[in-house]
Amino acid sequence: MTMERRETLGQMMRFGIVGVLAVAIHYGVYWMMLHWMEVNVAYTIGYIVSFLVNYFLSARFTFREKTSAKTGIGFCGAHVMNYFLQLALLNVFLWLGINRMLAPFAVLTIAVPTNFVLVRFVFKKL
Repeated sequence: MTMERRETLGQMMRFGIVGVLAVAIHYGVYWMMLHWMEVNVAYTIGYIVSFLVNYFLSARFTFREKTSAKTGIGFCGAHVMNYFLQLALLNVFLWLGINRMLAPFAVLTIAVPTNFVLVRFVFKKL
């Protein structure tokens, strides 16, 4: 196995660890807020809280890079696209009749791999 391939696999594993934590934070905040507000607002608040934690962990732990304005802007751009993808998917899954407590998990099956590609580009190509 080449060194580059090994590093990519390591990044994917670390991305998974950070992702699980980010999803837990996102879902936890979503679940708490869902008791007091509309589903899209609750989802958005959870996303924002998770995003902040995710950026610092992605930079330092996943890709072992320093945080900077350049990566911060790139990360924001990747996550803006990811947020709209997730929100659209959430509403599609809700429309299809998936329970609002379970729909976020269906969303993540599509959004997480897409997000890895976008975030890796930010930290490794920009």
